Amino acid sequence: MTAPAPTRPVRRVEAGAPAFRAASGGAVRARLICCGKGTARRRAAGADARRAGRVAERQRRWGWVALVVAVVVIGWAAQHGGHDTGASGTTVAASADPSTRPSPGGSAHPAPSASASPDQNVPSDFAAPVVEYARQAGIDPQLLMAILYNESYKPHDPAFQKAWLQLKPGAALGIANMHEATYDETRTGRSFAGHSWQELADNPGLAIEAAAWYLHDLAAQLPAHPAGPYTEDQLLAMGYNAGASNMLAFARGVTPGSLSQTYLDTLRQNWATAGQVVKPYL
Repeated sequence: MTAPAPTRPVRRVEAGAPAFRAASGGAVRARLICCGKGTARRRAAGADARRAGRVAERQRRWGWVALVVAVVVIGWAAQHGGHDTGASGTTVAASADPSTRPSPGGSAHPAPSASASPDQNVPSDFAAPVVEYARQAGIDPQLLMAILYNESYKPHDPAFQKAWLQLKPGAALGIANMHEATYDETRTGRSFAGHSWQELADNPGLAIEAAAWYLHDLAAQLPAHPAGPYTEDQLLAMGYNAGASNMLAFARGVTPGSLSQTYLDTLRQNWATAGQVVKPYL
């Protein structure tokens, strides 16, 4: 009797398996695409929010700028018109006769030179207090006046300065553009020690007095015989602009940087005018 031939196991293949796997794979891909689109939308929304925040911040800052510009325009229009302009383009005091100008002495902060409404943007309006405080501090009045001309590159209207201080808390104040740390160091032990730095915006006499004594303090630090090519007044002017340490470097012969050199060049341009303005009070 012949043994039956072995039979091979039959492998069952479900007809729907490939289609199921294909469908499952498609569903997974669809979910991945959907998730990817959701992530992209969230990222886009976040980017939009950041852009909106930056726009709002720029608008806030430009709002302050617009305020400052408006203050400048209004202040400039209100205060200018009572001065004659010299041939050089520098605004000079209306009265050239010293006998018609207020005396520099007699008050804690001497009266300005020529106008009942002195303009802080016009250094010549303050020739009298410049001479008075320069003498008290033992410095050259022409130097102090020339520095005021150097520092007149920006408006000194009190409202402008206060608005600018809100935008830039570290800004300098007053007709002589003095920073808070410098003022606090300069006023120590002096007659104006009770006056705050914030008062410089409204009190040009105080600002000029502080500038004079700061120059006095800088002069006390200079060597007897500087090695550089600059005069004492030129070194003091660069020190007023760049600080005592830089001034001492220039006194040793170090070449000034571009900013200090520009300040010195401007001082030289203003030097003759400054001398003419203070001469009637000397």
